[in-house]
Amino acid sequence: MDVTCPNCKIKRVIEDSLLPPGKQKITTLCKSCGHRFTLFIEPSAETAPPAAAPTDAPRQAESRRPSQAPQPDPARQRPPTQHGPEQARPHSQQPIEPPAARAATQSRPQTKTPRKATTRSIGIILSKGGVGKTTTSVNLSAGLAMAGYKVLLVDTDTQGQSSYMLGVKPEYGLADLLTKEIEPQRAIFKARENLWLLAGGRTLAGIKRMIDRKDFGGELTLAECLQPFEHLFDFIIVDSSPGWDPITVNVLFYVKELLVPVSLEVMSLQGLSEFTKSLATIQKYRAGIGITYILPTFLDEKISSRGEILDRLKELYKGSVCQPIRFDPGIAEAPAYGQTIFEYESGSSGVVDYKALVRKVTDGSALL
Repeated sequence: MDVTCPNCKIKRVIEDSLLPPGKQKITTLCKSCGHRFTLFIEPSAETAPPAAAPTDAPRQAESRRPSQAPQPDPARQRPPTQHGPEQARPHSQQPIEPPAARAATQSRPQTKTPRKATTRSIGIILSKGGVGKTTTSVNLSAGLAMAGYKVLLVDTDTQGQSSYMLGVKPEYGLADLLTKEIEPQRAIFKARENLWLLAGGRTLAGIKRMIDRKDFGGELTLAECLQPFEHLFDFIIVDSSPGWDPITVNVLFYVKELLVPVSLEVMSLQGLSEFTKSLATIQKYRAGIGITYILPTFLDEKISSRGEILDRLKELYKGSVCQPIRFDPGIAEAPAYGQTIFEYESGSSGVVDYKALVRKVTDGSALL
């Protein structure tokens, strides 16, 4: 059903299966501008009242008519379905994938038999930007998938750069799932073998306003949204946006582990200090959350000050500090081709360092 917001004039599609049965008027929320408005639903042919029974006279007239071939019962005919993974979409709607991702299909993880192992949820987070959060989220997810783990990458950033870095254009994403406009299994997109993506994007801006307007429980919105995916994946990696907003708070109330990328610069250390202070306010209500991994990024051995900052991090956080990600031009070039560092430049320092990160996260059990 096509719906146009009267405030921002943005048009969107709501699946008929998600409309409440038997109602002709509902209140909906625009995911782009956050405006609430009333939507009138026209009754379909299936819900229209039955016609009055014919009188005896017409029945007698019909009995004298020659017999006709029986007509198919409309109630037994299969209704047309919306475009989905099992039905080919028009060419203009097909997602654009790089050569390395062409073999990936829209198949979904099996849901008949839940996975016995507990799903690990890891948030890639720091309030300062430019430290490599999205790069780490994508390459860590890709590395875990290559090692045989089933991974769901959740992009909570309004920039939606995870899709660009993987070279895909999902039709649906996190905003559609949070507004309950689509079923969970249709919201995720298979970007690589063993790797699914729940895309972010500009539509998440309206979600922030939706969370703010909740009277209570707004901090659990993301956790409730991702609950259907628990035990379907080995890892759920959540890429967060810079700054501190309602979605960032939701990430901290959902994930069980935190991985904090820190570029080896003085301002990043200051950003880490501010983040730990903000995290302390969350820990008052969720004591189990804390920094699990510190990932130094942009290590350039030619610059002595970066080595000093690395030593300072190891002194403060000891066993939590991972092997640094060295400066590698290939890491910055790979997204332009819609590829991960593993696909773009095998054997480079970036590949070696991100493989070490995968082994760190899996306690050395990953075979890469």
